[in-house]
Order: sequence, then C-alpha cells, then structure tokens
Amino acid sequence: MHPFRAAVEARDTAAIEELLADDVVFTSPVAFKPYPGKPVTAAILRAAMRVFENFRYVREIADAGGREHAFVFEATVDGKRITGCDFVRTNDAGKIDDFMVMVRPLSAAQALSVRMGAEFPRIAAEAAGDPPP
Repeated sequence: MHPFRAAVEARDTAAIEELLADDVVFTSPVAFKPYPGKPVTAAILRAAMRVFENFRYVREIADAGGREHAFVFEATVDGKRITGCDFVRTNDAGKIDDFMVMVRPLSAAQALSVRMGAEFPRIAAEAAGDPPP
C-alpha cells in the first residue's frame, strides 16, 4: 500500500501533508484552475476529508517505476454516491508533486462543488496560515 493511501485511510492529516512536495500542484475535479503549493493542497485535502462521507479506496494502480499512482475511491456527498480517482505523481525525493482528482457522476460532482465551495473560506485561511473563519 502506498504511504499516501495509508495516511488517508488513517485520516492522518499530518502524514498526508508530509508526503506533499513544496511545489505540488493540485488539480480539482470542480475548479477550472490548478492550485499550486503545499499549503493550499494540504488545506484542500483536509476539506475533502470533512466533505466526503464513507470515503474508502477500492483500488490502487501504479506504474512499473512506482512514481505514478491512481487511487480509485468511493464516497458519498450529501447522499449522492460518488466514484473518483486520485492521480498522484512523485518526484525524485518521493514527495507528491502532482495531484489530480476526477469524479463521477455529474450530479455527485455538482454536490461536491457546492460543498467544497462552502469550505473555500476555511481552505484559504488555512493555506494562508490564518485561523479558520
């Protein structure tokens, strides 16, 4: 099991953050622009842990070199079942430097967008190092 998956399944936010490269880029399934940097990526992942209910990984796929990983997950958001995939790439130091999430179906993605949008003030505050609103 990849350390990222283990950290998520343990809900260990400190371990998750430790696995992120300082220059990680997070690409959201519901936002147009990517989010660069460890502080905002860590804050987004903490918010996702608050938003997703009954989250569980159901499959892990890795390339032969061990730097590219896909983690298929299932969860619910406001009662809507969602299936998604976390695509991560690690750098030479073993830190995650690219993180992209894709989800389906559209109705669940829309529910996720609304819930994550509501979390955005807290995400922004956490990323800036400020206390959450």
